[in-house]
Amino acid sequence: MTCVRLSQERSHLWRLLPILILVLVCRARDAGAEPDKGPERATLKGHTGRVWSVAFSSDGKLLASAANGEKRIKLWDIATGKEKATIKGHEESVLSVTFSPDGKTLASGGFDKTIRLWDVATGKKRATLHGHTQLVRSITFSPDGKTLASCGGEGKPGETGEIKLWGVATAKEQATLKGHTSQVTCVSFSPDGKTLASTSSGSNTIKLWDVATGKERTTLKSDAGPWAVAFSPEGKTLASGNQGYTISLWDVRTGRERAILKGHTNDVWCVAFSPDGKTLASGSGDNTIKLWNVATGKERVTHKGHTGNVHSVAFSPDGKTLASGSEDGTIKLWNETVERYARRVTGDCWVVGLFGRSG
Repeated sequence: MTCVRLSQERSHLWRLLPILILVLVCRARDAGAEPDKGPERATLKGHTGRVWSVAFSSDGKLLASAANGEKRIKLWDIATGKEKATIKGHEESVLSVTFSPDGKTLASGGFDKTIRLWDVATGKKRATLHGHTQLVRSITFSPDGKTLASCGGEGKPGETGEIKLWGVATAKEQATLKGHTSQVTCVSFSPDGKTLASTSSGSNTIKLWDVATGKERTTLKSDAGPWAVAFSPEGKTLASGNQGYTISLWDVRTGRERAILKGHTNDVWCVAFSPDGKTLASGSGDNTIKLWNVATGKERVTHKGHTGNVHSVAFSPDGKTLASGSEDGTIKLWNETVERYARRVTGDCWVVGLFGRSG
């Protein structure tokens, strides 16, 4: 604390001073505070090809991953960062992996045009789902775990995209959703499981489907080439990652594009909401991951470290870890706690006046 002493001879200077006597008080940061360890927590190495897909188990203890040129799926122990198991069975490269909500089943799809269901505990195959005539790009479980949605396409001229709904218990096809006029690149269930969103970059559309009837509810049109899609946890907002280097936030009820997030310098291949819905993660062809404030649309932080396109991002169930898969063949784990983005300083300062602290 600094004090100012005035002599009686200079008491007239009081008239020239502000009414408030300002005192600068600095509080040193607690010496015992935990040091900032940085955002990157670990790099998982083991794939020999471009990593296309990463997914957390429901308890957050396992991460599944798939890579180009590999007919296998890897399971990683999040606590140690070590590979726990390798699951083999596909005849060609695996493009997409996802866990069931109860964490007991892992689904995978890829270039061999099949979807396979695996027992997570044993690594044994439970079922093979046949029906797609094109490669399977994206798969996702409904929130209740009873239905699996899949989509595909190869981007060939004149092809129509495929979307299929499967009964998980029966391993049988329930419905084929028709309407896209080009390959379908991503599917996502709403939190209540009643709506399925799908993207088709070739036709610049996002479609919302009634899961119960298999009928199209609405089509959202975007000139940005939507590639990836995700529902917010409360189901009111839909995010699309676009080939036009942007991310769009859509109002699900009205179908209106309410915000366009700009900052990436290449195609946005993947998007994922944090469990609390306050943050959106995006991965891009510019080799970065960006985190966005959903309420304001402002960029919070950019993660750099990958040396290739980022094709998949996923938050852990507790929201504290973000996983990213890249064309550089690696998976990175990032620390994503609120404290990571709080401003760190060596002291906190306030201005104190006659009537108390003002800052």
